[in-house]
Amino acid sequence: MRMGYGLHMEQTQKLIMTPELRQAITVLQLSSLELGMYIEQQLQENPLLELNEDDVQETGMAENEEHAQSVETDGRDGGYDLEWQEYFQDSSDLGFPRAERDPDRPEYTYENFLSQAPTMTDHLMFQLSLSRCKKKERIIGEYLIGNIDGNGYLQVTVEEAARHLGVPAEDVERVLSVIQTFDPAGVGARNLEECLLIQADQMGIKDILLRQVIKNHLVDLAKGKIARMAQTLGVTVQEVQRVADIIRTLDPKPGRNFSSPNDIRYIVPDIVLQKVGGEYVILINDTSVPRITINHAYRSVLNQERDSDIKTRRFVESKLNAAAWLLRSIEQRRLTLYKVASCLVELQRDFLDRGVKYLKPLNLKKVADMVGLHESTVSRATSNKYIQTPQGVLEMKYFFSSGLANSSGTATSAESIKKMIQETVASEDPRNPYNDQKIVEILRQRGIIISRRTVAKYRDELGIAPIRKRKRY
Repeated sequence: MRMGYGLHMEQTQKLIMTPELRQAITVLQLSSLELGMYIEQQLQENPLLELNEDDVQETGMAENEEHAQSVETDGRDGGYDLEWQEYFQDSSDLGFPRAERDPDRPEYTYENFLSQAPTMTDHLMFQLSLSRCKKKERIIGEYLIGNIDGNGYLQVTVEEAARHLGVPAEDVERVLSVIQTFDPAGVGARNLEECLLIQADQMGIKDILLRQVIKNHLVDLAKGKIARMAQTLGVTVQEVQRVADIIRTLDPKPGRNFSSPNDIRYIVPDIVLQKVGGEYVILINDTSVPRITINHAYRSVLNQERDSDIKTRRFVESKLNAAAWLLRSIEQRRLTLYKVASCLVELQRDFLDRGVKYLKPLNLKKVADMVGLHESTVSRATSNKYIQTPQGVLEMKYFFSSGLANSSGTATSAESIKKMIQETVASEDPRNPYNDQKIVEILRQRGIIISRRTVAKYRDELGIAPIRKRKRY
């Protein structure tokens, strides 16, 4: 085989991910809160970006037109092919549109502040301070409270606490018994059985059968084995059912109703749908996003002669191009969200008007074809974003639901079928509940073709117990 050197020319096509395109993709898939943090980061890195104050937007238009004319002449003489010249010629995307300002609205009101609910630790410490404990006992109590988890359970043994504090175990046990009388009922328990027994005692329930079930039969009760429990305990099934109803009123996690520093308090929707006069108005909710614009203090640098400072000029040009791309990416994100939201309103109008039973099966491809975008773009536009609708605040991915065939030749969405299953179980006779096969037959009467295995899957996703746990005696 002959080997040698050679010089050949060939033409190939490659997809190059430019920094600008990468930034546009990043901005598109950010939620409103994430976009706000991203802009704050860009404000620190790019000196040409600045927050858009009250009067900047009004005066900025005239300044931008004047700036565009001045740099246009300078660019012709300088010989630079500057992308930012085109940016200043187009005044349609010079930052965010400024919202109407209400002169009577105070800048800060009490509605701007959110009160911090007390944590369970604070609540217990407050009760400990009101108790008649001595100083030594209070130190033990503070240590025990500090070892209670978010569900209200003690995560350290009495022996470990006594060894760590250097005190007798009897003293720790005595202080723990005091803490177990605190609110919420059941706090400070070491296991589920103790938690339920403490609550029963505080409620004044004197029932021997109840205590027996809690101590020895919680596993069978969770599995719905009522008949076996009745046989083992030597009582009627109705008696076991009565005790089970009492146990269901107790809280197995008494501490979960208290706040914690990592709680998510609310969701800020990225899109708001408002029905006005029978039509839906789409609002892109970017009120939490900082308004940014180009800092015109650097105009003098671009208006200087070519031989003034080439490095400084090129630095300002690069930062200006980056700032322009960021503003364009934000504007493109807003337009893309509006297009996708308009398409969802058109396709899911029945759901918005009448509820989840009328949600239609939908995939990304159908929306992408309607709005003239790629499926990946629609996927990024709907990821991590929420929309406020008359049916509640929903994740945008919620509108894209798979479906099953029905007798009419069309498809019914999975969420709609789940709602039907939920309503069917809610209307059943508790003494003779429907099994999965019966639910299949009921749905087929409504024209829904579904298998028993799919019904069981949807029932589990809805948190509906199987038939033996739903049966009443």
